[in-house]
Amino acid sequence: MNQEHVQQLEAAIQAVAQRKVSNFYFVACGGSLANVTPAQYILDREIEIPSAAYSSNEFIHRSPKALGPSSVVITCSHSGNTPETVAATAFAREKGALTICLTNLVDSPLWEAAEFKLHYNYAPYGEALRGEETSMAILYRLVFGILQTLYPNEKYANAISSIENGLHGVYERNKALTLEAAKAFGRNYKREKLIYTMASGINYSVAYSFAICLLQEMQWIHSSAIHSGEYFHGPFEITDFDVPFIVIKGLGETRPLDDRAYDFCVKYSDKTILIDAETFDLEGISPDVRPYFTNLVAGVVLRQYAQHLSEETGHALSVRRYMWKMEY
Repeated sequence: MNQEHVQQLEAAIQAVAQRKVSNFYFVACGGSLANVTPAQYILDREIEIPSAAYSSNEFIHRSPKALGPSSVVITCSHSGNTPETVAATAFAREKGALTICLTNLVDSPLWEAAEFKLHYNYAPYGEALRGEETSMAILYRLVFGILQTLYPNEKYANAISSIENGLHGVYERNKALTLEAAKAFGRNYKREKLIYTMASGINYSVAYSFAICLLQEMQWIHSSAIHSGEYFHGPFEITDFDVPFIVIKGLGETRPLDDRAYDFCVKYSDKTILIDAETFDLEGISPDVRPYFTNLVAGVVLRQYAQHLSEETGHALSVRRYMWKMEY
């Protein structure tokens, strides 16, 4: 990890440690919201301090009563220009909260709005980028750094070491392992007009991001993310032999939800695609935190799926119809 990122992380982590914290809020939009939600899941599992994730615009309009000087608000926008997230950050700071932002763009409006700023690197898909310099790695380093500072624990130290020393290799090996499956997905599903994604726990955010960003936004394919625990409370009625489902199975506490949903889905849909964390190569990630890292690997794998789908459809992932092109 480069020195710039280390210094920014240390400053933010120490600022949290010096404050009596009563709650954490994770605030963003779209894919950035999906990116920060796993951090909320980790805190919810590990400590008693309450945390919540909000879409930026709702965060302002909802104005949580608990938001104040004892709050830590972590916001994210890749461009640093998302108006709703910039406004949410300024809103939180006005309430006295400690604000930390993550963005790819230094000196952006979001960068200026937050008290503490974390920069992450970005490269277009397929170009070289160290795994520990990505947005998710920086976010995980922040969260586990906060946990380690507030509640020193071998588990949290192991997580930090895994990010710094093992994550890049894990990404590269799992991309190689799933390359042929990604190419087959592109060939076999290039004419589908609708594809559902399903997951639970920390991996639900990956299903959500894949559905609304990679399929709807970037491929104009109808999709919806279904929570594995909610599948049997309505959504399973749309299951049929020709309805495509991508099911992400995680590790740990919520895997039984995924198993149950997958077992039913595969009986009635001939187009069930399984992304199973048990097949991931997680060497280099400490075993005691591996369930928390499966969504990062699933995200890299599914990005590769989307890339090969776009190559088969001839619809580049960068093409937009409305976004950045008009007022909305």
